[in-house]
Amino acid sequence: MGKFVNNIEEFFTYCKENEVVFVDFRFTDIIGTWHHITYNFHSINEETFELGIPFDGSSLKGWQPVNKSDMILKPDAPSAFLDPFTADQTIIVFCDVYDIYKGQMYEKCPRSIAKKALQFLQESGVADMAYFGPENEFFIFDSVKIVDNANCSKYEVDTEEGEWNDNKEFVDSYNTGHRPRNKGGYFPVAPIDSLVDIRAEMVQTLEKVGIKTFVHHHEVAQGQAEIGVHFGTLVEAADNVQIYKYIVKMVAHLNGKTATFMPKPLYGDNGSGMHVHMSLWKNGVNLFYDKEGYGELSQDAIHYIGGILKNARSVAAFTNPSSNSYKRIVPGFEAPCILTYSCQNRSASCRIPYGMGKNSARVEIRFPDSTANPYLAFVSLLMAGLDGIKNKHIPVGPMEENLFDLTLDEVREKGIEQLPHTLRGSLEALIRYNSFLKPVMSDLFIDDYQHLKFATQVWPVEARPTAYEFKTCYSC
Repeated sequence: MGKFVNNIEEFFTYCKENEVVFVDFRFTDIIGTWHHITYNFHSINEETFELGIPFDGSSLKGWQPVNKSDMILKPDAPSAFLDPFTADQTIIVFCDVYDIYKGQMYEKCPRSIAKKALQFLQESGVADMAYFGPENEFFIFDSVKIVDNANCSKYEVDTEEGEWNDNKEFVDSYNTGHRPRNKGGYFPVAPIDSLVDIRAEMVQTLEKVGIKTFVHHHEVAQGQAEIGVHFGTLVEAADNVQIYKYIVKMVAHLNGKTATFMPKPLYGDNGSGMHVHMSLWKNGVNLFYDKEGYGELSQDAIHYIGGILKNARSVAAFTNPSSNSYKRIVPGFEAPCILTYSCQNRSASCRIPYGMGKNSARVEIRFPDSTANPYLAFVSLLMAGLDGIKNKHIPVGPMEENLFDLTLDEVREKGIEQLPHTLRGSLEALIRYNSFLKPVMSDLFIDDYQHLKFATQVWPVEARPTAYEFKTCYSC
């Protein structure tokens, strides 16, 4: 069921009732970037939805070669919602990408892969529905400057909340001094929390487009925030992440600020993650609940955790797909890199939330971040979990102690693995261990994905000198 319409007929009725002028067809590429093409409402009809919209697939990284570039967007009418920002009334519609040469969903379309994963889940007989509840943290800055030249490479972000501004003279206002300290921004009231009104505007805008929220608050770092959004099915939850990021960035932009979901923009302060809550259901019953189990989790849930942790090094290529991702998952910043599970323990990479009950029993995977393509991140987690259920993988744990206090030797002695420390490590793991993904991801897709990440993230970052390297090596 859609948020505002349920089928093509209702779509056109809704557009006429709301005096829609433009229809914005949107789709997601391999990286997770949202793309769009806008049509006049009067130029489309039901045939547009049935036959699709042609576009050039060779202009997107990792997709088609120029000699086979024609592709089709198939609009998904129930996904439609009104754009809250455009001057002329515009309705946004999610699209799936179709391969005209094979006459089927495109094997590199992330949203289509997500639909394929849901079909695989249902055909497996394990469950008929998977629910996902992502928690996307973000920063709101006043400005950002980026330089990447042969002789100069630097960045600078600024926020009024930054403690580096304690002695700054502001042009249009006084320096009031009310700021969260480094790692001191969790739940402060105004005036220390300077972002309460802009977060509230984001919440109201999310509600307007049909995304149900339940909380917003300041996060631990300076300028950091989070908005709590209700869970959804696999495709719905991934769609909502795309909408969420669009609205957060646009509201910040219209308020003269800039929002980023970058995992680690500030050295020495906490980073932003995308914790993912998950549960499997069958015939309306939560398969993860067992009142007598550890943390009220069933054996299926424990095996699901086991599958994710066993395959986590490969999964991280999708859940943590940027070089910056691995600057966040280091000890000391509430970022879980140790592959074990526990009740309520935020130092474990898998946390079992407190006091859930039969309708809320779930697992929380804490290492993903928002540089992930949400469709691919959720699919990789689901497929790893199903691999765990199929093969009855038992995770290491539970571990109740603060894992951040353990040395690397102590972690190894307990037989606990860690996530890779670099994107290169995750991609190399994906190349070696990907059989659990094969039912929904083709060899061509996996090969092109890892090659694209090496070409756009790994090799360029490894080749560039940094300011810290100059600081430590220049006078050698």
